[in-house]
Amino acid sequence: MLTGGCFCGAVRFEVAGEAFHSTVCHCADCRRVAGAPMVAWFSVKLADFRITAGVPKRFRSSAQVERRFCGECGTGLTYQHADLPEELDVATCSLDAPEAMPPQDHSWTSSQLPWVKLADGLAAFETVRFDEKRLLPDAGALNNCGEAGAGGQGAEG
Repeated sequence: MLTGGCFCGAVRFEVAGEAFHSTVCHCADCRRVAGAPMVAWFSVKLADFRITAGVPKRFRSSAQVERRFCGECGTGLTYQHADLPEELDVATCSLDAPEAMPPQDHSWTSSQLPWVKLADGLAAFETVRFDEKRLLPDAGALNNCGEAGAGGQGAEG
């Protein structure tokens, strides 16, 4: 079981099931929301994720994307796309032991900052990597950062 929470400890969570699609996202929306050059995420089935303490705040970063964060300290916790209703992305570094969930690849490198140089040997995808673990049947329907069509803050989510 994976456990984690925000920086101040007001919000805590656990993941009971198998995590998949561990990536480092370089899209502009993830960067701006986190105030960082990239953000590491992993996916879980929504039913396997449970808040164990506190109540995270929610906001829509686009028409299709809802993000949750701690209202006290601001730590970003989750990302959920409307076209992936059974899937939830969890911020890797919100885990108590983020080293337990190393990234498998880099996504949205088409949006990465020009001063970021990837040298870790991981696969790099201009958009997203879709595989048998991804819960969305029509992978071609999504564009930048999982956003279906344009909306919200441009094409990203």
